[in-house]
Amino acid sequence: MQPFTTQVIHIISSIPEGKVMTYGQIAKEAGSPRAARQVVRILHSMSRKYQLPWHRVVNSRGEIALQDDEGASLQRMLLEAEGVYIGLGGGIDLQQYLHQPAPSSEQDSPEQDLL
Repeated sequence: MQPFTTQVIHIISSIPEGKVMTYGQIAKEAGSPRAARQVVRILHSMSRKYQLPWHRVVNSRGEIALQDDEGASLQRMLLEAEGVYIGLGGGIDLQQYLHQPAPSSEQDSPEQDLL
């Protein structure tokens, strides 16, 4: 597994209940600020395998990015069950709900968590 992929999985896994992160924010935290689309691909292909809280990842405007009604409804329901308020226009207040990970002072490899 590529180091970027490992980092993305680790970051998504660490998003606490009731908080969200954006695709771009995850890419930046993983060391590649311009790789938001790669985060989408990783999330899509590995959410089930690593039991990632996929519903806690939104676009840069704080909106659910899923295009299909069923997936978007499920994501909305899961977020609301965690206490995340979604406005009438479908937006999430990122000032209130955005997760800001603390800078890592540990030298542990996130790969250890995936084994």
